[in-house]
Amino acid sequence: MWFVLATLAALNLASMDAIDRQTHTASLPAGKSLSIEITVGSVRIEGWDQPDAEILVERHAPAAAQFTRLPLAIEDTPTRVIVRVLQTEHGTDPAYRADVTVRLPRAAVIDHVQVLEGRIAIESFSGTVGADIRRGPIEAKDISGTIRLETGIGAITMTNARLSANGLLRLRSFNGDVRLTLAERPIDARILALALNGHIKSDIPLSQRNTWGPRFGETTLGNGEPVISLDVVTGTIELKSP
Repeated sequence: MWFVLATLAALNLASMDAIDRQTHTASLPAGKSLSIEITVGSVRIEGWDQPDAEILVERHAPAAAQFTRLPLAIEDTPTRVIVRVLQTEHGTDPAYRADVTVRLPRAAVIDHVQVLEGRIAIESFSGTVGADIRRGPIEAKDISGTIRLETGIGAITMTNARLSANGLLRLRSFNGDVRLTLAERPIDARILALALNGHIKSDIPLSQRNTWGPRFGETTLGNGEPVISLDVVTGTIELKSP
């Protein structure tokens, strides 16, 4: 028995990653934006009531000596903070992963989040964000503002979303479902939904075309602003509202 336990312990130790954690603090006043690019891993964005951004980067590699294959670069300029954790030589090995957690002012501008494979999560945010992941899901909660989210393969799920003046909710998936749950039924909005190969389900009545070919639904509420734009190539669109 002791031999078996010792063998299992040795195997567990052998399979453990080397982990490198680094924290960076950056000011994000009005007019200064944030950009994040990683190859494999996760990006988590959390809004908070502080003027600065706290950036935590956790890198994983098979051995500490191999972190050179997953370099961390943080560029902090007067107009932009850029965080990059990209595998060298255009590698896509899942053994080299980066997990980035950012806490930043709720109304900040995140002009670019790019993940090749992994996941993106956004919570308690009311600013501007554009995020794209090629393989993996995006989840957003308690969010408003100007939001553009796109996946290649993976679902987009947004809950407790609110519309804001001059804002936008644009959710797009090439292969995966798009699910949007609003915190309250909008009085003013323009809603557009397109499923090239799928279905549209909505608690808010839409004028729909459900004949052969692409499914399309739309409606105008009140003054027709802001815009909710939902589209999938293959998948289902679900719009829920109180």
